[in-house]
Amino acid sequence: MRDRLDDLGTETDVAVITFAQPQHVAWYRDTNPLPFPVLADLDRDRYRAYGLGRGSMMRVYGWRMVKRYLEIYRADGFRWHAATEDTMQLGGDFVVDPDGTLVYGYWSAGPDDRPDIDDLIAAVAAGRA
Repeated sequence: MRDRLDDLGTETDVAVITFAQPQHVAWYRDTNPLPFPVLADLDRDRYRAYGLGRGSMMRVYGWRMVKRYLEIYRADGFRWHAATEDTMQLGGDFVVDPDGTLVYGYWSAGPDDRPDIDDLIAAVAAGRA
């Protein structure tokens, strides 16, 4: 996504919303310099408002995720860190128009389930129309 931010246009606001503790949000921002804010929803009010549920044990920790984590560790040399948050909480990607209307929603089925960036960019364009 980082390499496609220009496709969104300058009048688009992007934010990452997490339920991580403030010290973990600060660490994330320090290790992943992003041109948009990373916000904390400690009570998960936004997660509930958007209907984001929890994944099953098999979906969150199944072979697909084990394989993906091994690929990441092998490619980037990451060290293992114990989870500090609720790893079963599912995420999503949403586009809200300037009037506050949800014009696109993607509710992830698992931690590796993300929408196609072209779909997100098209939804941003549609939200401006």
